[in-house]
Amino acid sequence: MLPSKRELFDIPLDVTFFNAAAWSPLPLSTVEQGKKGVETKSRPWDFPSGLDEREFQDARAAAAALINASSDDIAIISSVGYGVSTAAKALNLPAGSRVLTLQDDHSSPVLEWMTRSEGEELKVEAISRGDNGDWTSAVLEVLSSGGAAPPALLSISSLHWSDGGSIDLDLVQAEAKKLGTMLLVDATHSVGAVPIDVTKLDPDFLIFPTYKWLLGPYGRSFLYIAKRHQEAVPLEQTSYARKRVVAEDDQHFTNLDFIEGAARFDMGERDFFVTLGMATHSMKLIQSWGVQNISQTIQKYTDRIEEGLLEKQVPVTMLPRQFRSPHILSLGFPDGMPENLEATLQQHRAFAAPRLGRLRISPHVYNNEADCDRFVEILSKIQR
Repeated sequence: MLPSKRELFDIPLDVTFFNAAAWSPLPLSTVEQGKKGVETKSRPWDFPSGLDEREFQDARAAAAALINASSDDIAIISSVGYGVSTAAKALNLPAGSRVLTLQDDHSSPVLEWMTRSEGEELKVEAISRGDNGDWTSAVLEVLSSGGAAPPALLSISSLHWSDGGSIDLDLVQAEAKKLGTMLLVDATHSVGAVPIDVTKLDPDFLIFPTYKWLLGPYGRSFLYIAKRHQEAVPLEQTSYARKRVVAEDDQHFTNLDFIEGAARFDMGERDFFVTLGMATHSMKLIQSWGVQNISQTIQKYTDRIEEGLLEKQVPVTMLPRQFRSPHILSLGFPDGMPENLEATLQQHRAFAAPRLGRLRISPHVYNNEADCDRFVEILSKIQR
């Protein structure tokens, strides 16, 4: 476990911020990296030759290291939604294909397929959690239940974003492979907070942004693409996805063949070095602290909050620990969420997120035990 990293952030002592799952504060060193990027853009004549390629490779390598991937399998993109649309174009699923999603999952891994289902191109089925809160069993049950045709694709978050329910992706993928079902993972709430290894998991696509658990900026995400899909046509058509389309050449379109590897799927305008440098810096920070250490540290905080709420007999419900991700604690309210709960918490300088009728609490390395105890005290008074 790690000691609190609060001194590395600009967080006042009276602020209890438990909302990393919505968006995290930036480390001070990441802010400084952003300032350097702005200065670089303000003086383009001083831009060193070759710096752009070094920046791209540095970002790719940092993202790959977090999921035990090869940097050649990582594309630089703008958002999870962009990554899902990239996957949809690459897969080109036949009409009538079944796509499985999670009930009330986040919009990113769902809306692409829902949109295609409106024209009856695809059949989208949402998997319900079940009463005990066990998402893994719910997914496995649907996968193993058979049907008219095996699902073509399972497009899911790595854990449920609203209730914090965990999903054993290894078990799910083992069952999916038996059926020939492809796996797309929105790993927004896993990468940087819990260990994930694409070498073992072997997903078809795995996508994650930097602005939440990776302590980075908006507008920077990364897409892992299994080699079996890297010959597809990318979502955008860019010069750098081709082997030789160079403005400085006498002939512009010299070689339109696509380059090898996932870099052909890079977003347009990837060379915005303000946020690229910030994302790379934050990812390297996470890697230096160790994802397993981060996970254990955050779990210490969510467990402490749970124990405090139980001790004070605050009338809330929580998923059993065996079904809960270590870094998210979502509270249910048997009589409904108190009116204006979020605003009331903020009056006490405490921050958490209402999500689908639950209060999602998501600490990070900048928190400490005092934050946990203070939050429990505030919530117990509100809920009296």
